[in-house]
Amino acid sequence: MIDPFLIDVPQSDLSDLHRRLDATRWPDQLPDVGWSHGVPLDYVRDLAEHWRHDYDWRAHEARLNRHPQFTTEIDGQRIHFLHVRSPHQDATPLLITHGWPSTIADFLDVVEPLTNPPVEADAFHLVIPSLPGFGFSGPTTSPGWNAQRTARALAELMSRLGYERFGAQGGDWGRIINRELALHAPERVIGLHVNGSLGMPSGDPAELVGLDPHDQRRLESLEKFTGERMGYAWIQGTRPQTLSYALLDSPAGQLAWIAELLEWFDPAELGEANRIDRDRVLTTVTIYWLTRTAGSSARVYLEADDNTWGVQEPCPTPTGVVGFGEDRGIRRFAERENNIVRWTTFDRGGHFAAIQTPDLLVTDVRAFFQELRT
Repeated sequence: MIDPFLIDVPQSDLSDLHRRLDATRWPDQLPDVGWSHGVPLDYVRDLAEHWRHDYDWRAHEARLNRHPQFTTEIDGQRIHFLHVRSPHQDATPLLITHGWPSTIADFLDVVEPLTNPPVEADAFHLVIPSLPGFGFSGPTTSPGWNAQRTARALAELMSRLGYERFGAQGGDWGRIINRELALHAPERVIGLHVNGSLGMPSGDPAELVGLDPHDQRRLESLEKFTGERMGYAWIQGTRPQTLSYALLDSPAGQLAWIAELLEWFDPAELGEANRIDRDRVLTTVTIYWLTRTAGSSARVYLEADDNTWGVQEPCPTPTGVVGFGEDRGIRRFAERENNIVRWTTFDRGGHFAAIQTPDLLVTDVRAFFQELRT
């Protein structure tokens, strides 16, 4: 059964959020450390002040509700999703899958250009799920919701909607889950489009020989990120329950935890042009807060197996990769396990492409599926 769904947050939940923000106990901070110890106090206080006094959840709730939303139960778990059909009946079905710490709200700027483009052949019917344990698909009620189980659930969702053949697009966990979907149902996925890094070093020194300077810099950036900035993943991958007590009880804590990742650790490194509007940051944080899914969304890291991060099973599905800004994808590694048919890079943008550079993402999605049709 598929049921219509409308986001309608009780006013009491918003009043409770405001009360908790008013009662925040702020930590101290050492002088002149910037972002080197984590997200700075003045940054979080300013964002929390805006959240408490100026941010209008009802306006963003209404924007989300402009698109048809539904829920269905799959494998014992409620799955929430947007289903936006193109006015063009022959449009290509496209599953768009988010990652962490993202939500369906990431994709609001790409819905219209993908469903109703100037050229009819570029049109898509969109299915945009909240991943199990995330937002309005959470919390999860049983263990085991890894990328493989989620992929099987999404395959079932597409079947219930009548889409036996479809494309898939995603970044971050969306990339990982969609790839598992293509391995699970290769006869159904016509093509994978991913943004962000794809392919990791295998540990064999021979594969590093002859990397060009551009890829050398990306490898160095990847090593720095892994060595210095993966703390959130290690914590969520080992002690998500312990973390959840703080995040579900303190909106300021939830805000700091997510906002640091959405800023990708330091706005000075991200570049002002790639900054995410703070109301978009707060919409993401508010969804996690109101749905109480900080803990269940974090569990995706604990549920991951070794294959998630290391050398993976080869995937024959035609795959297009688009990198934005400082994305760390290296084609040589990606081609080891994937059927790469398109590789695009842009100087601007970042990890959260649907928010930061929706125009570039839409352009590349269209181009990738155009190439598959020719």
